[in-house]
Amino acid sequence: MSMQRYEKKTESHEPERDDNLRAVKKSVLYGWGKRYMIIILLFCTPNSVKAQLMKIAASTLELEKALQAARAEGGTVGLVPTMGALHAGHASLVSRSVAENAVTVVSIFVNPTQFNDKTDLANYPRMPEQDCALLERLGADIVFMPTVEDIYPTPDTRRFSYPPIDTVMEGDRRPGHFNGVCQIVSKLFALVHPDRAYFGEKDYQQIAVIRAMVADLQLPVDIRPCPIVREASGLALSSRNQLLTPEERQTAVNISRVLQASIAYSGQHTVAETHDNVVSQLNAVNGLEVEYFQIVDGQTLQDITAWTDAPTVVGCITVYCGHRPVRLIDNIHYRG
Repeated sequence: MSMQRYEKKTESHEPERDDNLRAVKKSVLYGWGKRYMIIILLFCTPNSVKAQLMKIAASTLELEKALQAARAEGGTVGLVPTMGALHAGHASLVSRSVAENAVTVVSIFVNPTQFNDKTDLANYPRMPEQDCALLERLGADIVFMPTVEDIYPTPDTRRFSYPPIDTVMEGDRRPGHFNGVCQIVSKLFALVHPDRAYFGEKDYQQIAVIRAMVADLQLPVDIRPCPIVREASGLALSSRNQLLTPEERQTAVNISRVLQASIAYSGQHTVAETHDNVVSQLNAVNGLEVEYFQIVDGQTLQDITAWTDAPTVVGCITVYCGHRPVRLIDNIHYRG
């Protein structure tokens, strides 16, 4: 697959300002639900709208060529690592990168080394054409879509270890997961050399691990967390949501509902009582099973026993939903 280019629709003549704005807005507006929309407004004057090309690099060599051309124009580079099946949460990361950098690179790669369940890897949703159409609307400059063979021509035997951050919660229940995350993210950083990299806060522990890796390897990249984007129902957006039936999706809404209600509950109850209340409420819902719920120090990710144990307190949860079942994660800030 050779490098492809997507040309953004523009006007070749000189429209009035209002018509010009409408055309640009139409090409970059993408909305989800009733309450959450990603809207990018590009204010321009007549003659300022010019054809721009989004490049799709299918190999590391094509990525290098695309980056050389982009860097020749100067400015910062932003990277948004993804596994595809993009949704409004991903779009918020891309939009922020586009706003903050001269060049935005989005990687789409389902990384096999971070999956400890082969069935989970096989079932992970893939929709590259839809993803590219969305990224073109959002204004991404380069989409990096390599093959597994290109990223891992030989087995990656590197080992990353950042206890206690990567040994609890996901690290405890998914052996090798964060090592795989560090393998692919470090490779992407080495290939792209981004000034900034954007990650969603739904993967709260992952961000902490990546920050530890960046500090360990002394990489000159600014890690920029972005807020969780939720459906109108409150359900945290996830590519895995596409694996839920409509009925299971309604069931999954209880995760965010119970977490949100637990904030008020925590004001009058202990950490242990809040923990047990959340777990018991969710396990009482037909179709939900809590794998873990831990209330932790937002910096060390270690369990706390009192609300005053840490300035930032976060509740991190993983719940199995539905017949398949689908593994869903979420988190909520109690303090800080």
